[in-house]
Amino acid sequence: MARQRNTARGGAARGSGPRGRSQRQLRVGELIRHALAEVLARGEVRDPALDGVSITVSEVRTSPDMRHATCFVMPLGGAERDEVMSALARSAPWLSGQVARRVTMKYTPRLRFELDQSYDEASRVDALLRRPDVARDLSPEETDAAGDDGDGA
Repeated sequence: MARQRNTARGGAARGSGPRGRSQRQLRVGELIRHALAEVLARGEVRDPALDGVSITVSEVRTSPDMRHATCFVMPLGGAERDEVMSALARSAPWLSGQVARRVTMKYTPRLRFELDQSYDEASRVDALLRRPDVARDLSPEETDAAGDDGDGA
């Protein structure tokens, strides 16, 4: 019964639903992101597919219990995405150990890597905004003219 009351107040469902992730999840995700970025920037991973490839770790989302972390990554220039993602999946246990050395936590989360689609989405939105028909609607001259009521005052 106590669990039901806790859930009704939103306590047990923290990190999911309309309230989003907790401050702790955000803080831990950022610590993991920094640790991964450091390991990848130094080229410490001994996988031939990752040799000489710059990888951006844009975000890390942790589960509410901090046992799993989804790492959103993008190879520089988007080159060799499939090979890089396979190599990261193979190296996930070793990378998790490296995170454990750099971030003090009760449990080290199991890492899962996903390709960050936000860069592609941003490019798509940028291309849409640059289209002539959309740019015409967004131009400041027409916005000023449309704001004039024509009453001469």
